[in-house]
Amino acid sequence: MDTLPVAPTRHDTPDWAALDRLVPRFAARAAEYDRSGEIALDNLAELRDAGFLALALPRAHGGLAIGLRTMLEVVSRIARGDPSTALIVSMQYLQSGAIVRSDRWPDDVKMELFRSITQEGALINALRVEPELGTPARGGLPATTVRQDGATWRINGCKIFSTGSTALRWGAVWARTEGDTPRVGQVLVPLDLPGVRIEKSWHQMGMRATGSHTIRFEDVAIPERYLVNLAPPAAAPDEAVQLASWHAVVIAALYDGVAHAARDWLVGFLHDRVPTNLGAPLASLPRFQVLLGEIDALLLTNRALIEHALAREESGERADTDAGLVKHVVTENAIAAVGKAVAAIGNPGLSQDNPLERHYRDVLCGRIHTPQGDSALIAAGRSALT
Repeated sequence: MDTLPVAPTRHDTPDWAALDRLVPRFAARAAEYDRSGEIALDNLAELRDAGFLALALPRAHGGLAIGLRTMLEVVSRIARGDPSTALIVSMQYLQSGAIVRSDRWPDDVKMELFRSITQEGALINALRVEPELGTPARGGLPATTVRQDGATWRINGCKIFSTGSTALRWGAVWARTEGDTPRVGQVLVPLDLPGVRIEKSWHQMGMRATGSHTIRFEDVAIPERYLVNLAPPAAAPDEAVQLASWHAVVIAALYDGVAHAARDWLVGFLHDRVPTNLGAPLASLPRFQVLLGEIDALLLTNRALIEHALAREESGERADTDAGLVKHVVTENAIAAVGKAVAAIGNPGLSQDNPLERHYRDVLCGRIHTPQGDSALIAAGRSALT
């Protein structure tokens, strides 16, 4: 399993200047990792050294207890350099932050997890999607099971689309107990245990460097304390609802960041491209000025929608339906913005010699993340009609 060297650091506030220095480095590496499909461990190591992997933890445990606004800003900036790295970091924030807020996780397990993040740069993600069930957001019980075996418990099952797989230290695995009245919830699994096997199955068109491979659990022995929040299926904890809302908005900000990167590259291209028959940069043509106006209008709409979601969250309002709509509209706008850029400049937009082609493949992946468009729209429609 890939690991990051140990070099913990402490910061009183997010080191924005350091992040701004790192993002161009991520962008310079992104094409290489896109081609190889490998996780950018050097990006993650640099983020760790700058104090960015532990930001969602409490201050007393080496973090900054960041809220949704700071989370979005960090993820959006990283996404302009390498969205695959941004997705791994966003899952780190969402999962570690949810654990901080949960009153269902045992304190000793929380402390163990927090220490590994601050001292080792450990990464965590939720492992939920299964081959037969698909995304759990659409309902159903997991096929992954835990059963008691003397003083330990054993977990068996398979998770797909496991973002960050080979770089993760921990998996918060969605599982159920065996029997007629199962309990369902998260089981914390150290991913270096015997019986954990990663199959490199992530061969996607976009977001190729997320390492979202298949993870199999074959009679993996874990202590009982790692069965952190199992409950009857109908008893979903409140923090799961907040996590879903935050997840929707964070994903929106990530793909909006991809669209901004595409937009900025296009501006440079239009200034640099001087056709001999024109004798002036393409940027001087009204056609391309209108195009940039259209793209900026889409991105301005995105900024307003994300700010709306932040305002709702910061006011304490429940805005679950709004969060789903924000994710849907922002990602569709981001896709449209990048698509306009590709269509306008022709073959250079689809050349692997230019990053716009990669931005287009990456931004299309926004549609796949939960909540998907139909789920967000039907939830909004039902809310309006009840």
